[in-house]
Amino acid sequence: MYARRRHMYFAMMGLCIGLFVLAWGVVRLWSVPAAVVMCLVAMVIPPVAAVVANRRGPDDRWWDDPSGDAKSDEWWDELDGKKRR
Repeated sequence: MYARRRHMYFAMMGLCIGLFVLAWGVVRLWSVPAAVVMCLVAMVIPPVAAVVANRRGPDDRWWDDPSGDAKSDEWWDELDGKKRR
């Protein structure tokens, strides 16, 4: 799942850079308003890409979720510095 999120992030950021370059390198010669609109669209992409890249996947282990396996949970708690009662 991590690789898929990473690929999606880089694809979105590549699209963002591509829109900026295309808008001010080519499209502005024909239509400045269209170039501005393209830049506005490109401006929205980085926050969306960050949300996509940091989204919790169904297989991701988070520090506050017990896995159900006592030995594994004990091991994770030891790594996190938690004392089991």
